Amino acid sequence: MTIYIALLRGINVGGHHKIKMAELKSLLESMGLQKVKTYIQSGNVLFESEETAESLTLRLEEAIKEKFGFPVPVVLRSSEEYEKVITDCPYRMDGLQEGESIQIAFLAGLPSQEGIERVSAYRSEMEDFQIIGKDVYLFFRQSIRDSKIAQHLSKIGAPATIRNWNTVMKLDSMAKELKEHP
Repeated sequence: MTIYIALLRGINVGGHHKIKMAELKSLLESMGLQKVKTYIQSGNVLFESEETAESLTLRLEEAIKEKFGFPVPVVLRSSEEYEKVITDCPYRMDGLQEGESIQIAFLAGLPSQEGIERVSAYRSEMEDFQIIGKDVYLFFRQSIRDSKIAQHLSKIGAPATIRNWNTVMKLDSMAKELKEHP
């Protein structure tokens, strides 16, 4: 069995596309997924399954659309892939000043070269990014709210959902707990 982390894009933001985590958990359990756990209201779900990531992504997106009435892109990573995302992070938390932050944009697919070039135009002293595979590591010296890179990330050529470093680490911790308690 594989432990997966599902990251739902664009739910419970600004009062739009509301999904209660208890209802989401119930839906995933009704789909036969095991050890389903949710974390905060922004659409983070962990579970265990024998299915492939590709088939699970499609099933999850279809089930969510049917149950809640609107499409929700789902980005899925196995716990092993997720651990590698953390290990590969080119930015380090130690030495960060107040206001600086690391966030990760998890992509549903590989970015296009044209998309990378478009987003690269917004690099500055205040914000930077690096791409490794299907993950975009974002570094902000100020808030993500003022970020040109974050505003234009949709031009990268693949659907993305962003999580801050604290959420990334919490989800990793939860995945490790699921592994330890079969």
